[in-house]
Amino acid sequence: MLRARQAAAAVLSSVLFRNVALQEALAASTLLPGLDDRDRAFARALITTALRRRGQIDATIAEFLERPLPPAARHAWLLLLIGAAQLLFLRVPAYAAVSTSMELLIRGPGRSWRGLVNAVLRGIADRGATICQGQDAGRLNTPDWLWQSWLRAYGPATTARIADAHLREPVLDVCPKTDPEAWAAKLDGTVVLDGGIRVKASGDVAALAGFREGAWWVQDAAAQLPVRLLGDIDGRDVADLCAAPGGKTLQMAARGARVTAVDVSESRMRRLAANLARTRLAAEAVVADATSWESGRSFDAVLVDAPCTATGTIRRRPDILWQRTAGDFRALNPLQDRLLDRALQLVRPGGLVVYTVCSLEREEGENRVQGLLGRNQAAELVAVDAATEGLPDTFVTGDGYLRTLPCHLADAGGVDGFFAARVRRRE
Repeated sequence: MLRARQAAAAVLSSVLFRNVALQEALAASTLLPGLDDRDRAFARALITTALRRRGQIDATIAEFLERPLPPAARHAWLLLLIGAAQLLFLRVPAYAAVSTSMELLIRGPGRSWRGLVNAVLRGIADRGATICQGQDAGRLNTPDWLWQSWLRAYGPATTARIADAHLREPVLDVCPKTDPEAWAAKLDGTVVLDGGIRVKASGDVAALAGFREGAWWVQDAAAQLPVRLLGDIDGRDVADLCAAPGGKTLQMAARGARVTAVDVSESRMRRLAANLARTRLAAEAVVADATSWESGRSFDAVLVDAPCTATGTIRRRPDILWQRTAGDFRALNPLQDRLLDRALQLVRPGGLVVYTVCSLEREEGENRVQGLLGRNQAAELVAVDAATEGLPDTFVTGDGYLRTLPCHLADAGGVDGFFAARVRRRE
């Protein structure tokens, strides 16, 4: 499995040293496609484990170092990360984890550190499990700025549950065009939150029943909820701002809406078009900057799926832990405000705007909506009611916002973290 470890090292190098998004690094890998199914699965498990458990691994490595490694030793650190992930969390035999890590090190620019790397990995093989038993896993694997942000928003107990939820592999959720119960039976899954399907199967999604026929698409159960806040949209004109790759566009089209999907990225809109074609659903696709897009007409409803730090999706994208910084959401706030303002202009009087982000940060959710309500008298909050929407009480805040957390539905596999608010343009 040396090639699998080599592929994992290359992807992690792109993610951690060049700040490439994990999904982009996986898609760009030249080594992963050449692996058989078993080796490819191992490489992916190694990558995600190293990212999810990096904080614990770094703390364990530090137990065997007299001083931190210098920046020049980053390749050696990467091989320590990969080796320790195998030893501590993937139950790989010590001889295999150590020898393959050393071979990769010797082939690369970190060979001058081979004595130290070998000694540290052998120390971890001997005592690492004992060290890990005494660690606070959730805290160590969460950067301090995120931990402090969640403490302010949710308190210590919920923050700890969120961090613990990020350590578990996410489940596969899909959204069916129609008949969730029937498709749950065909997919050996269960219906969650009155519409989504939680699938037990793993492996190639395209091989599952109904995929090629376009009967469903992959979408986290929580990501399916914001569209429900629009109510009955059958026959209505709806704009989907920042729409690509199109999960919510598909939802609205399947509910009978006449959807205009707008996104600034031409490449991402090609994915949306492909998803529409596979599912045999219709929507008008427009490549444009949604903050300045002129539609020439008003819409009955507008959905704003705003760009954000995506900290609610860490379960699926553990790279976010190490690529985001405390200043990132502040850089996005002006764009989020412009999108909200534009959405209110695009919707007809009496129509609804639903604003949503896959972020756990109040600065990107509650604060943005409060800002809109404060600066625009035409905006009126329409509180979300859990009973009316068929939602668990824990999904709705006292202020009438939808707010899901990764620790929600923990016994059933959890959900992504989403915020959504419903605003009406006054008559």
